[in-house]
Amino acid sequence: MELRASEVARVTGGTLVGDDAVFSAVSIDSRTTAPDSLFVALRAGRDGHEFVADAVAAGATGCLCDHPVEAPVSIVVPDTAVALRELGAYARGHLADRVVGITGSVGKTSTKDLAASVLRTRYATWANQRSFNNELGVPLTLLGAPSDTEATVVEMGMAGFGHIAELCSVARPTVGVVTAVALVHTSAVGDLDGVQRAKQELVEHLPADGYAVLNADDPRVAAMASATDARVVLFGSGAHVGFENVTLSDDLRPRFRLVSDWGSETVEVAARGVHQVHNALAAAAVGLLWGVDLAGVAAGLAAAELSPWRMEMAHAPSGALIINDAYNANPTATEAALRSLAVVPAHRHIAALGTMADLGVHSDAEHRRIAEVAAALGVRLVAVGEPAYGATENAIDPDHAVEVLGPLGSGDAVLVKASRSAGLERLAAALVAD
Repeated sequence: MELRASEVARVTGGTLVGDDAVFSAVSIDSRTTAPDSLFVALRAGRDGHEFVADAVAAGATGCLCDHPVEAPVSIVVPDTAVALRELGAYARGHLADRVVGITGSVGKTSTKDLAASVLRTRYATWANQRSFNNELGVPLTLLGAPSDTEATVVEMGMAGFGHIAELCSVARPTVGVVTAVALVHTSAVGDLDGVQRAKQELVEHLPADGYAVLNADDPRVAAMASATDARVVLFGSGAHVGFENVTLSDDLRPRFRLVSDWGSETVEVAARGVHQVHNALAAAAVGLLWGVDLAGVAAGLAAAELSPWRMEMAHAPSGALIINDAYNANPTATEAALRSLAVVPAHRHIAALGTMADLGVHSDAEHRRIAEVAAALGVRLVAVGEPAYGATENAIDPDHAVEVLGPLGSGDAVLVKASRSAGLERLAAALVAD
C-alpha cells in the first residue's frame, strides 16, 4: 500500500522531519530497497541506521529511525521494530477480511503456497514471500499487499510463547490453520506440551465468526477445537475435508480423491511427498470456506508454485536424482522426507543429513532415532557436520560431503536435508552441477 510520511508519523506516534513524501513500498534491507521506499532502520544483528545512506542511494525517499539521520525524509520513533508492527496492523485494516493465518511445526510454507494457489482461482490473492513469517516478515507482508487484494495468506512462525499471539495482533486472521504439533523449537518451549500451547495461540485469537482449520489426525491439533470461539473445520481422515485412495507418481506428486462436506474431486498436488496430502487438505479447506468450487481447488493444488529447496528434484550430469529439501529440518519432516525417498524408483537410496536445530534436550535422541529410521528403510546415511546421528559415514561440511558420497550414477537417489543453519543447499547445488 502507499503511505504518506505524515500518515506513518500519525500511526507510529513519530516525529516527521522533512516533506510529506509518499512511499510506494517498505523495506528493511538496503540491498533490496526500491525507489520511493520507506526504509526501516532496525536494530537486530546489525544496526540498520548504518545503512540509511545505502538505502537512500538505492532510491529510498524516507527512513523510519530512532534518532535523526541524513535522509530526504525521516520519521523518528522510539523503537523502529514496534513501529513496523504498528504499520503492519494499520495496513491490515485496509485489507479485505479474508485473512488466513497458518502455523504448525511442519508444513506451514507448503500449506501457505498451496492455499494461495487455491485462492487465486477466485480472488486477487497476496501471500508472504518465502518464509517471511516472523515479527518482521508478517508486517512487511501486509504492507506489501496490492490495493486490489481480496484474500491474504500469512504464514506464522513460532519462536516462543506469546510470539504467535503478537503476530495475530498485527494480522488479525479470520481463518486460522494449524498443520501439526511436533518437536520443533523445543529449546524455547520445552516439550510437546509447550509447542501445543504456543501454536494454540493462533486459534485462541480468532474471532467468533471465523474458522479454525485443524488437523484431525494430529490429536494435539484436534484438541485445539476446545480452545477457540471460532467455528471448527477438521481436515484429515474422515473429517470435514478428507481423502481416499492416495497414490504417488514416480516424481512423488500425490494424487487422491478429495472427499468433503462440499463434495468430492480427484486432485493432484504440485508439492512432493505423501506428507503433502494433509497440507493440500488444509489448503482446500480454506478455499472451500471462502467459496472456491471443487474445480478451482483441484486447479489450484495442481498449479501451485512452491517455495525453494522443498523436495526439489533435479538430475546430476551422471544421471543421479538429487532431492533438495535443504530449507529446514525437524524430526517429523526429516522422517517424512526419508520415507518419500525410500519409494523413489532407484537402486540406491542415500540421505545426506545435517543438523536438526533447536531441539534442546531432545536433540541427541531425535538424531539417533532418525538414523534408525534411515537404517530400517535401507537408506544409506551420510551425516554432514552432525555427530549425533551416530552414523558410520560422516562429512565435516557440505564440500567434504561430496567426497564422502563418492561417485553417483543413474541408479542413485540422494536426499539432502538439514536445518537452514547447516547450509546444505550448497551440497545439493554441487551435486547437481557435478
